[in-house]
Amino acid sequence: MKTPILVALDQGTTSSRAVVFDTQGHVLATHAIEFAQHYPQPGWVEHDPEDILQTQTHALQTAVRLSGVDVNDIAAIGITNQRETTLLWDRDTGACVHNAIVWQCRRTAPYVERLVREGKRDLIRERTGLVADAYFSGTKLAYLLDTLNLRARAARGELCFGTVDSFLAWHLVEGRPHVTDATNASRTMLFNIHTQQWDDDLLAMLDIPRAVLPQVVDTACVIGNLRTEILGRPIPVAALAGDQHASLFGQACFEKGMLKNTYGTGCFMLMNTGNVPVQSQNGLLSTMAWRLDGQPTYALEGSVFMGGATVQWLRDELGMIRCSAETEQIAQSVPDTAGVFLVPAFTGLGAPYWDMYSRGTIVGMTRGTNRAHIVRAALEAIAYQSADLFLAMAADCGSTPPHMRVDGGASANGFLMQFQSDILGVPVIRPVVLETTALGAALLAGLGVGLFASKEEAAAMVKTDLTYTPAMSEHHRGLALYGWHRAVERARGWVEP
Repeated sequence: MKTPILVALDQGTTSSRAVVFDTQGHVLATHAIEFAQHYPQPGWVEHDPEDILQTQTHALQTAVRLSGVDVNDIAAIGITNQRETTLLWDRDTGACVHNAIVWQCRRTAPYVERLVREGKRDLIRERTGLVADAYFSGTKLAYLLDTLNLRARAARGELCFGTVDSFLAWHLVEGRPHVTDATNASRTMLFNIHTQQWDDDLLAMLDIPRAVLPQVVDTACVIGNLRTEILGRPIPVAALAGDQHASLFGQACFEKGMLKNTYGTGCFMLMNTGNVPVQSQNGLLSTMAWRLDGQPTYALEGSVFMGGATVQWLRDELGMIRCSAETEQIAQSVPDTAGVFLVPAFTGLGAPYWDMYSRGTIVGMTRGTNRAHIVRAALEAIAYQSADLFLAMAADCGSTPPHMRVDGGASANGFLMQFQSDILGVPVIRPVVLETTALGAALLAGLGVGLFASKEEAAAMVKTDLTYTPAMSEHHRGLALYGWHRAVERARGWVEP
């Protein structure tokens, strides 16, 4: 092997991506393939599992080809994935019994209501660090077992449940390992983050047979080799991580109190809380940051369901824009939104509200409201939702973090990043490599094969590009947040259960 190469598979909600890195943190090639979203009913979201598998495999092969690297120089592959999305497949054939139920899908809200009525809310919170919500995988799995009458097959070990990391590992790695890592397990509502085990009481709560569950492994460890026919060589697959945990790692947030915000389909803010989970008093989640050498590191997390997906909605459903990139210029073409607020609660509101029954709302429109005002309001809504998470984290830790690290596709939007800094009142730091989710998966894979002696050594690959500093007055910031919170109240509880 000459210069070691690391490859990340970044399987996201709207596309499958592969990124090839050298060990200086340079991106040698990247390739992404979008795939179809399926909406069987309002509030329901599905993916075709074959689309996930085929686009991710093709993205890997294309990225490696475009990079020009010798496959013999690839030291390891890391997998990072959209979390909570639930798949169930036949252990013998690998065929899924149903489309993947996506993390955004709200069809299992009645399951959550039943758990709350049965007094399970505190049990879920204490064991998992999560709130009872349809967002997480447990109720999605219970729904599949119920709807398809599959509990007997699951109990006999004939079926495999997994999040996307587990599904990809089973299909891409020699020997078909049925595994998941601790970060993804922590998003199922079935995993005890204190004992680091699947929890019998939580399984009983949803009548989930243990035989259907994957083995939980460390975030950085070799789970097997890539099937030879994919790239022509059996390359170690040495990391599994939920996308937001990989991003936290890829931003080198290794110290307690460091936080990042990722602008993807949703927005996800994580703060490293060290080796002890913090119980939020402000609607955030306690979750895994990662698990290395059997030792857990925890995080506080806030989730915004509609981040970049809000811009996608402007493009695909309203036809207001041709591409995401033009939103920056459109937003800057007007001095403000002229009083318009857009609350993109299309699939409910996540942290800190956790309202499954809120829906999207545009308020404050007048006869003079135009396309630019709505486009600008959509971008501002992404920043406002992220500010809600930031303020909740500040309240939980008792102090305002001095800055926020950012990444993800929408962090390339200069207007959005400046407005984010303005509405937070702290600097926003953007790295050179915006693909920090993929970078984190690559760094973890390097750790998994011993390419780096420590995570601190791996952090040398992380470099800063730009810092945005706040230019908004405190008075203006307060008025803007007041208007936003008034708009949110008008979106809440719209659907009557």
